[in-house]
Amino acid sequence: MLENMNIDIYDQKYSYHSGSKANRLRAFWVKEPNPIVGDLIDKLLEYWTEKRLIENYLNTLQEEALYNSCKTIASRLKGKEKTKEKNVCKQNNFIAQHSALLNTFEEFASLSSSSDKRRRGYLLEDLLQKVFRLYDIPTEKSFTRNEGGEQIDGAFTLDGWHYIVECKWTEKLSDIRQLDSLYGKLNRSGKQTMGLFLSINGWSDNVVPLLKQNQDKSIVLMDGYDLRCVLNEHINVNLRALILKKLSHLNFDSEPFYSVSQFVDEQKNS
Repeated sequence: MLENMNIDIYDQKYSYHSGSKANRLRAFWVKEPNPIVGDLIDKLLEYWTEKRLIENYLNTLQEEALYNSCKTIASRLKGKEKTKEKNVCKQNNFIAQHSALLNTFEEFASLSSSSDKRRRGYLLEDLLQKVFRLYDIPTEKSFTRNEGGEQIDGAFTLDGWHYIVECKWTEKLSDIRQLDSLYGKLNRSGKQTMGLFLSINGWSDNVVPLLKQNQDKSIVLMDGYDLRCVLNEHINVNLRALILKKLSHLNFDSEPFYSVSQFVDEQKNS
């Protein structure tokens, strides 16, 4: 103990009853904090294991079971078991929220009547807020600015950049006029502002070529399939990583749309 943990078991504070080693260890268990006791148990188990190896001694099933029990106790005392349980609980909660949001998304998709169009748009904005919060990405709810002259569907901050979000969930494909509207909002924003255009049903064929003609590459595209894959825990697409990858392809390849399919393929091949 003195060599491995700088603890003198013969210190007066560990004197207990007869003062034997066993009683001094009992005093040690009582007086020292749990993490230190856990460390000592680990060291004793290491010593026991090395001694068995030197002696070429094969442990019995009962001894193995006792060893495993002691390791579990040591981990719990050191807080590892508790941390592991917390991580498992956090992961299960993360998956449950994913599943709930995916169900919500599918429910929204069923709102196809003309009277539901505006409501579906508002629900999409709210859903997007919840998805971003799930990945600890700071967001802003929809707001107006310039004395009510501009409606902003939402905004978020990622790696020091600000993003204005435009959400579209219409029967028709989005066209370049809607992208031009977002460009106008970006031009009236600070220099460190970019745009995320989310169109659940996609966009017309001329949108991407026209965006590529713009000198100002400041809008990344996202469609409904991207969002579905983020919400599907079995596909395991990280929203933060996907957005950063979209941004990378916009900056280096001048491609405003980098699909989740490309992202998944690259993940598999990496």
